Amino acid sequence: MTIIRQYIAPFIALLVFLLALVAVSARIFLPADMAAPAPIEEAIPQKQAAAVHPVFLGLNYSQNRVG
Repeated sequence: MTIIRQYIAPFIALLVFLLALVAVSARIFLPADMAAPAPIEEAIPQKQAAAVHPVFLGLNYSQNRVG
């Protein structure tokens, strides 16, 4: 049990830290338009989203309910 606590757990913590460091540092090498934060506006325009039939969303508004 002490081997896990003294060697394996610190190694996993160090590995996670280095992986996060590489992921954050990789933004330096991306083109300028890809290094920007992701946009927060809605991906689907409202008129397109309104055209989706409720049955495809898992909603059932019919009057003939079963059960």
